[in-house]
Amino acid sequence: MSDAIGNGAIRDYGDRALLVECDSTDEVLRLTEALRSQAWAGVAGVVPGARTVLVEVADGHAQREIRDGLSAMAIRPRQPVADHPHADMVIDVVYDGADLDEVSRRTGLTVGEVVAAHTATPWRVAFSGFAPGFAYLTGGDERLAVPRRGEPRTRVPAGAVGLAGEFSGIYPRESPGGWQLIGSTRAALWDLDRSRPALLTPGMWVRFRSVSR
Repeated sequence: MSDAIGNGAIRDYGDRALLVECDSTDEVLRLTEALRSQAWAGVAGVVPGARTVLVEVADGHAQREIRDGLSAMAIRPRQPVADHPHADMVIDVVYDGADLDEVSRRTGLTVGEVVAAHTATPWRVAFSGFAPGFAYLTGGDERLAVPRRGEPRTRVPAGAVGLAGEFSGIYPRESPGGWQLIGSTRAALWDLDRSRPALLTPGMWVRFRSVSR
C-alpha cells in the first residue's frame, strides 16, 4: 500500500515501518526535521537516506494513522544557511589529496579556489552510511559537485576527505572507495569509547578549516 507526500510515495516497509520517497536530499532533511520536532506518538525512529526517510513505527496498529499524518503534513522550508553562522563541528583539514588537481581541472577552479570553496560554506550532515561514522555532508558550494572516480581505489586511508556528486565526506577507517580525495584530517570519526561514537550525526552543521601539516 502507498500514499504520497509532496511528489513522493509513502510505502509500507514491513508491518512496523513506512518508507517515504523524497525528490532530493534537501527534502529528506526537511522531512526528518519536521518528524523529529513534532515528536509524533507511535514513531519509534527516523532514519534518513539519500532520497528516502524510513519511519519506524512502535505499534503496527498505528501505521495507518501515521501514514495519514504523513500524507497530510506540510513540510516547512529549511532555514537559510545564513541563519546558521555557528557550526556544530569544525574539522581541520590538510588539503593534500591525491585528486585535488583532478577536482581543480573538472571544476575549472584553481586548487586554492577549490580549498576556499570547501571551507567557506557550512555543510549539513544529511545521513550516515557506508561505514560506521561515515557522514554524507550536503549543502556545500555547488561548484564542487564532481563525479566519483572512474576506477575506485582498493585502499583509501582513514581521515581522507573526499567529494562525490553533491556530497563531501570523510573516511572513518581504511577502506575501498571511489570518492575524489582532496585532503586529510586527524579527526576521529568513529570511537566506541565515546558516549556518542559517531563524531558527525544527521542534522549537524560542519565547517572545514584549512591547516598546514
